Amino acid sequence: MPEMPEVEALRGFLEERVVGRAIARVWLVAFSALKTHTPPLDALSGLEVTSVSRHGKWIDLDAQGVHLIFHLARAGWLQWRDEMPAAPPRPSKNPLALRVVLDDNSGFDLTEAGTQKHLAVHVATDPADVAMISSLGPDPMGPEFGQAEFDAILAKAGRAQLKGVLRDQRVLAGIGNAYSDEILHTARLSPFTPASSLDEAARAHLLATLRQVLTDALAHTAGLGANQLKDSKRSSMAVHGRTGLPCPVCGDTVREVSFADSSLQYCPTCQTGGKLLADRRLSKLLK
Repeated sequence: MPEMPEVEALRGFLEERVVGRAIARVWLVAFSALKTHTPPLDALSGLEVTSVSRHGKWIDLDAQGVHLIFHLARAGWLQWRDEMPAAPPRPSKNPLALRVVLDDNSGFDLTEAGTQKHLAVHVATDPADVAMISSLGPDPMGPEFGQAEFDAILAKAGRAQLKGVLRDQRVLAGIGNAYSDEILHTARLSPFTPASSLDEAARAHLLATLRQVLTDALAHTAGLGANQLKDSKRSSMAVHGRTGLPCPVCGDTVREVSFADSSLQYCPTCQTGGKLLADRRLSKLLK
């Protein structure tokens, strides 16, 4: 799933190409992707794109006050085309969900692989009308987010595990499964550490680490094309998606804990004092 760094890179990629251009046509191919009915999709036709912004993992194209907002979910992606096909797209077994054609016949496709369809497209006159945007927590890279705000979040989370706190979009916007693994590995913290157990120094260290990991990732993805971002993300990971491989810091084997719909990766030497985490839900350190 694309997270803040990749979504921000896609936002910048689109901004360079779509701002100032008019939307000629929007084709809906996968009807399950569209989550709203008013305004209709065709309300975008003929409107000029005035800005492209990001809300957590959501991308927002503002076309003169009508917003095309989308979330790529776990298996969605954006594919840019300098020249769109002349024939309109038709529903089929291919992964195409939505096509946006601009007035110079360039544009982009939103695609989603697999059988589980979670890609979400909204058309709204106010992004706050999208419930999952209005419920977002603060952006941890935002100028108004500081140590006091982070400390308050951890205190409110109580005994909740750090892994879950970092990736909960209602708590912090933009961090997902991959970067929460990377942040905790760099901070040398177990993913199951209770949020409220950190002292003042540990809280400051975690926030500094969070910002450094995201800053590095944002710099790594800046300027990349949409077709380069997936490989770039994979190649930059120290533990996420690297189960069974050596930790680049200490050489220990990267381990995994699997859940019903996701998994996490960690380094026992760097994060848990050498102890293994049991591979089951609500796991605790093996004794």
